[in-house]
Amino acid sequence: MIHIQNITFSYHVHPVLQDICCHIGKGDFVALVGPNGSGKSTLIKCINGILKTKDGDISIDGLSVGAYSPNAMARKVAYVPQSENRKQALTVFDMVLRGRKPYINWKPTGYDFEKTAHILQLLHLDDLSMKHMDELSGGQQQTVMIARALAQEPEILLLDEPTANLDIKHQLEVLELLKTLSEQGMTVVVAIHDINMAVRYASHIMMLKGGQVFAYGKKNAVTAESIEMLYGVQVEIIVREGTPYVIPGGLSR
Repeated sequence: MIHIQNITFSYHVHPVLQDICCHIGKGDFVALVGPNGSGKSTLIKCINGILKTKDGDISIDGLSVGAYSPNAMARKVAYVPQSENRKQALTVFDMVLRGRKPYINWKPTGYDFEKTAHILQLLHLDDLSMKHMDELSGGQQQTVMIARALAQEPEILLLDEPTANLDIKHQLEVLELLKTLSEQGMTVVVAIHDINMAVRYASHIMMLKGGQVFAYGKKNAVTAESIEMLYGVQVEIIVREGTPYVIPGGLSR
């Protein structure tokens, strides 16, 4: 579904992504992990067409990202950024309704309202629908932003650090939701720092280092050697029910 071929991206003269190649299939849940500055957020923005690559190409369903109109892209791909002004004077219902923008010509239709209400119910937000965004907790606001993205009816969902600043309960709720969506056929790509959360929920792990793909595969891509080379820390890997868990040791010498 997403084919990334030899892309390069630089901010001015500073290279951020270098010769990235990979394929992400329909229904894959890909976790992008790596040190700060490794290019995770930049890669997500390139997939969405927010940033234009210098070299190479990114295609979705065989069509280059640059060939999609803004509306067509918004119907295909939804993006939840890491930071955004979420404390707006909008009700939860109106915020989620904004996700219907790619389908609205002059004003929302009955279907747009029905779709919004359905998503609120699906994400257990219906009791909050008339509350204003600035009345919500951080976890609730994050869930609302995901709901807004789902209102776009996308085939691909991109999220940049969706669990940042959330307590453990809300982290689990968000990642359980993303896993369910991928199991239902939606392609999910998420930048995340917590390697154990990534391994527990994602179907594929992409390790980025210095703007390049260091390793890409399923859970078995996470080894003590790969983590030490990626982060410069010594770790122990404990496997439980087929899932590896990373136990930090100390800094590599």
